[in-house]
Amino acid sequence: MILTAIPVVVPQASEPPLDRPGDIPFGVYKRQQARISRHRLYPVTVFYSTYAIITMFFALRGGHPWIALFSCALGLPLWTFEEYIFHRWVLHGRFGPGTGFIRRFAHDRLDPLHWDHHKHPFNGQHINGELKDLLPLFFTVTPLSFLAPIYTLPALIAGVVECYVLEEWIHHSCHFYNFRNPYFRYIKRHHFYHHSPRGENAGYGLTNGFWDIIWKTRFPKEVRESLYNKKKEQKGAASLAES
Repeated sequence: MILTAIPVVVPQASEPPLDRPGDIPFGVYKRQQARISRHRLYPVTVFYSTYAIITMFFALRGGHPWIALFSCALGLPLWTFEEYIFHRWVLHGRFGPGTGFIRRFAHDRLDPLHWDHHKHPFNGQHINGELKDLLPLFFTVTPLSFLAPIYTLPALIAGVVECYVLEEWIHHSCHFYNFRNPYFRYIKRHHFYHHSPRGENAGYGLTNGFWDIIWKTRFPKEVRESLYNKKKEQKGAASLAES
């Protein structure tokens, strides 16, 4: 029996991004763009991590440390749900031109927000957001959360923003680094297949594929086997060689 692996489209060093200057080697360009992306992430990391640390310091001293830890931990599933929703229906939304303020804003600001990243997957300006991007939402939600005890909603927000920071670094790492850790090998394959023409309408989870299962946007079974099942790939290659 001949097993044929599903082709996986993954950007390689031999496939430079569209906007790389022709006189710069791809390896040099990639390191330059990784540095740009990191410098965009540093303020995000410092600001939100500082908030999370300070909030959890006082939350754990508020008389209910286990509730504080539980509330903070709830930030993980909540953020992964938010990242899926935002990635699928906002970043991958296409908002045609219109006359109203909301329509114009969506077309002018949201349409190019993510598609430039798909067009230029190694451009450091399009990998991660900047600190200013979520500050209006942060300064709206965070003060309201303190209407509840600090070990409940404020601790939850602390968990959410720290998961946001982690997600941004995971996304950055997918594009610029090669880790041998099984999780990073999995998420990099998952994410780069999403960048391919065959995968851009599925696999919206940025840090995991759980919500793709719930919303039925997983990659097809044969694609998942080709992406994630190394043993089956090796058997398929052996069968092809024998044939």
